[in-house]
Amino acid sequence: MSKKVILTGDRPTGRLHIGHYVGSLRNRVALQNSGDYENFIMIADMQALTDNARDPEKIRHSLLQVALDYLAVGIDPAKSTILVQSQIPALSELTMYYLDLVTVARLNRNPTVKTEIKQKAFGESVPAGFLIYPVSQAADITAFKADTVPVGDDQEPMLEQTREIVRTFNRVYNTDTLVEPEGYFPPKGKGRLPGIDGNAKMSKSLNNGIYLSDDADTVKSKIMSMYTDPHHIHVQDPGQVEGNVVFTYLDIFGTDTDKIAQLKEQYRHGGLGDVKIKRYLIDVMEAILEPIRTRRAQYAEDMGAVADMLHRGSAHANEVANQTLAEVRQAIGVNYFD
Repeated sequence: MSKKVILTGDRPTGRLHIGHYVGSLRNRVALQNSGDYENFIMIADMQALTDNARDPEKIRHSLLQVALDYLAVGIDPAKSTILVQSQIPALSELTMYYLDLVTVARLNRNPTVKTEIKQKAFGESVPAGFLIYPVSQAADITAFKADTVPVGDDQEPMLEQTREIVRTFNRVYNTDTLVEPEGYFPPKGKGRLPGIDGNAKMSKSLNNGIYLSDDADTVKSKIMSMYTDPHHIHVQDPGQVEGNVVFTYLDIFGTDTDKIAQLKEQYRHGGLGDVKIKRYLIDVMEAILEPIRTRRAQYAEDMGAVADMLHRGSAHANEVANQTLAEVRQAIGVNYFD
């Protein structure tokens, strides 16, 4: 039986943080090591340029940083194809063919895009490339005939757009060339990881994250500055556990559930200071981050090898995508000189 094909990826707009780790990276490593899937992991630089076109150096620099983060967490280029989106020309041509099957009205209705346009405050100046990026994602997915796409709940509309394009293409051109993907929803964790400032989302733009590349002193400093209970002023004061970022992180990253339960109980009744629980969280986080940091530093000693790895992965991805493109051209009838 042939393996299922997975496509995942990230926009290279900065180094990856622990939110990426709990949200997707560690799950990718588990899927990769299961041996049940053929894995394509894309560094989506073209998608990143849709709202960073005037700062391409940011994307260029971040691309290698993301590659380092992948290798550091255990993504293995011998088991997963790590590729760079812009180095696969077939993706752009597929996008053009698919755009002819999608209306502007449909793109404007995509709830994920609508939310992101509002968040980025484009106003009336929405880049055309940003509006159509769900179609570009459809090209990414179908080029590798991915039948499995790990997604969060907020990304389901993007996947549905791909499915619509696949159905329309196969119907219009009377073919079964394109594969309709299904969403893979990773096992629910113990809650969403907030920023260290208490903001509901950890993000690069808010500068409220702990990065996989942060050194031990930086991690310690960030944890010691974490948002807790603003009313827990003195050690003897009863404290609020709910909404306390330190306890949220302990729930997500800690393994000693009995100890964490005891700390919560003591904190609620008073007699436990913020400094003590933060120091415990530092120990918990360092147990996870120190091996990642060490591997990252080792790979960073030879950035030429990292670039070569991306080159090889992209070359393999090109072969796969070009085969799909040839089938798409044949289905449409634009393979004039074959």
